[in-house]
Parts: sequence; C-alpha cells; structure tokens
Amino acid sequence: MVFDTMKRVTIPEFLDTDSGTPAEIAASVSDLDRINRWFGGIAATQSLIERVSVKIGSRSLSLLEVAAGSGLVPEQARIRLQRSGIRLDVTLLDRAPSHLRNGPRKGSRAVAGDARALPFKDESFDLVSSCLFVHHLEPEELVQFVNEGLRVCRCAVLINDLIRHPLHLALVYGGLPLFRSRLTHHDAPASVRQAYSSAEMNELLQRTNATRIEMQHQFLFRMGVVIWK
Repeated sequence: MVFDTMKRVTIPEFLDTDSGTPAEIAASVSDLDRINRWFGGIAATQSLIERVSVKIGSRSLSLLEVAAGSGLVPEQARIRLQRSGIRLDVTLLDRAPSHLRNGPRKGSRAVAGDARALPFKDESFDLVSSCLFVHHLEPEELVQFVNEGLRVCRCAVLINDLIRHPLHLALVYGGLPLFRSRLTHHDAPASVRQAYSSAEMNELLQRTNATRIEMQHQFLFRMGVVIWK
C-alpha cells in the first residue's frame, strides 16, 4: 500500500499553544483520550511494549511517556499488559502542567519538561514512548527528540503516531461530530496534514543514533515504531 500521497503541511495546533479556555483545553484533552480509546492508540502502544518485552526477555519495564497529556494511553496499556504478566512502571512527562490535569494516575509519576531536553539522567528508563506527538515536530526537532529518548532509555524509543493519507483526512472530517471541543475540530485535521509518511519517518530515523529501526502499520492509519538503542 502506498501512503505518501499527500504533501505534509505544518499547521499550528490550538492545544500546542493552549489557545483556549481551561475548559476548552480540558475538553480537547478528553477528546484525545477518546481518539486513543476508540481508534487504536492504546492497542498500538501495548503492542510495541509487548514486542520489546519479548525481544529483551523482560517482564518488568520502566517507561517514560513523553507529551503524556492525561496519561490515559500508558495507564491503559499498563493495565492490559498486567493481565499478560508484564509489569510496567510509568512516568508521565508533558511540557504543560495543565495537560497533566488529573495529576499522575495510580502507579505513575508526572513531570513537566521539554521533550527535546529531557530532564533525566542517561539510561533512566527502559523505554521512552510517545503517542500522537512526533507529528507536531519539524524534521530536525524529531531527530533531536529521538536522540534525547535514546540517551534517556536503556532499550528503545517507541513512536505511536499517525500516517498521512487523503483517506485518513476524510475519515477525520467525517468523525468530527463525535468530539466536543472546538480545539479538536481544528487540531484533528491539522494533525493528519502534518503527520509523516512511513517513508519520511524511516528517512528521518536513519539520521538518529539508533542501532536498528522496526516499523509496522497499525489500525486506522497508525504507525508503530521501535527505535533500538
């Protein structure tokens, strides 16, 4: 299947700059949680963690979730993984404390910080993960973030993100009535327009300090990437 059929366009997203009232921002974060529940975000992260767990032979992993927002994705992945005997110790990081609106969820910690200069020592976590984040980054910023993640992790950086495609954009427009926030109505199509194709992502990751890159297509125009240290 060919995915690179629409030019990438950078469009500032309202949630990135907190361009809304506190209630609108909270509603937009809630919409993101729905997107990840309904359209494969949690399942994609779970799959990536299971893949690493099998390859390194460990059933106990520590994970830093970058641009974590409410922390729903790693928390739900933690619960699902626990059922299959994998223990996940989660730390949440977001640039804006307002996005971590509920504070750390049970069994996790929350830290405010910059994804491009992670406030942690080398090899502080087994995994560094992000969900629906890297499409917000320009190419050089993406390379910088991945290299920071590789510095902070012991095993791998995980990317769970969108794939840019005209059909994906059409599906997003069709689904907008499902969401409450006017911020989401702007940001969701903008996210697809500035997402990377699989080929673009692979090309950028070749410029990082990764030793190996494993990429797979997930449900509904998602990509899942394991970037090995």
